[in-house]
Parts: sequence; C-alpha cells; structure tokens
Amino acid sequence: MLDVALFMSNATRLKAVLEQEPSSPYYIILVTLLSISLLLQVVIGILLIITARMNLNEVSKQQWLNQLNNTTMVMVFLTVIINIFITAFGVQKIGQPWPTPRPY
Repeated sequence: MLDVALFMSNATRLKAVLEQEPSSPYYIILVTLLSISLLLQVVIGILLIITARMNLNEVSKQQWLNQLNNTTMVMVFLTVIINIFITAFGVQKIGQPWPTPRPY
C-alpha cells in the first residue's frame, strides 16, 4: 500500500509541476526526477509480481529469483534517494506563497 501512496503522491506532484511555467526554477529537474521515480515504481511493481509468481522451492530458479530480488531492492533504494531529492527541491503551485510557520 505504501508503494501505491508514493505513486499517487508523485503523480500529484508531477501534475503540480507541469501546471507551473517551464521557466520556474527546478522545473526540468523536478519533471525528470518525478518521471524517473514513477517509471522505477512501475518496474518495481512488475518485478515484485514476477517474483511472487515464481516457485522459490525449485532449486533451478533460486539463483535467478535471488538476482531478481537484489535488483528490486536496488531499484527501491534508488526510488527512495530520488524521492528525497524531489522533496528537497519541492513543488509549489503558482500563485501560492510558501507557507509561513505559525507561532504557538
């Protein structure tokens, strides 16, 4: 479920970025990072489905499944790193100022 939530979050962020003008700072960077993140998430989902459907008890498939699992984990790690950069660059809708913290 977290993967679905992250996918929806990235899709929403991509929409917000595309609504901005291309001259906005970090526009190209955010579109690129969000697109890569969404693509990686789709590939990860496909790899997880393939891994889940294979029979781990068959010795001949164990090494291949291990490599597939390692590849999936590397892609998950890259997705996390990319999303950290996406958060760092931030997404702001046009005409909305950055939120100011309220005093307590």
